[in-house]
Amino acid sequence: MKIGICGSHRTGKTTLAQAIAKQIGIDFIKTNSNAIFIQQGLHPSQSLDFFTRLKIQKLIVQQASEIWQVNNFITDRTPIDFMAYTLADVQGNTEVDFIELETYLNKCFTLTNQVFSKLIIVQPAIPLVYETGKAALNKAYMEHLNVIIQGLCNDERLQCQVTVIPRETTDLQERICIST
Repeated sequence: MKIGICGSHRTGKTTLAQAIAKQIGIDFIKTNSNAIFIQQGLHPSQSLDFFTRLKIQKLIVQQASEIWQVNNFITDRTPIDFMAYTLADVQGNTEVDFIELETYLNKCFTLTNQVFSKLIIVQPAIPLVYETGKAALNKAYMEHLNVIIQGLCNDERLQCQVTVIPRETTDLQERICIST
């Protein structure tokens, strides 16, 4: 079993993944996208132009795909998240190389289908707490990401099972029950 938790930043994905791993006895693999930003001299909360964002997201996908080559695990990020962060930066006047974007999106869908048997979407709901080095606490941006993630999880290119944790479910034990 390979489970991916998806959702906007600051929704409790890591906490949920660790709790599920402990309860069902599988490995927890932390996906550290912040490290890629730091290696590139950037911060996760800063605005990026599309081409910089795509470059960072490709590096994150590469790193994650390497650490996901084990059996029976749960992780706190998926290619769905990576696609959402890329797409969230596209605005009406954003300059985009659509062929490069489409290639990236197809690679992410393929990787998701190859690696994961189940995805769990965690929606924004828990109280927001600032932490140094974490992405911005912008509720509107988090909602934007949530909608993109839910849309990507309903795309015909996605082949794995998806469970959505209802927004009103904030208790960790209830989230675990829905997830397992």
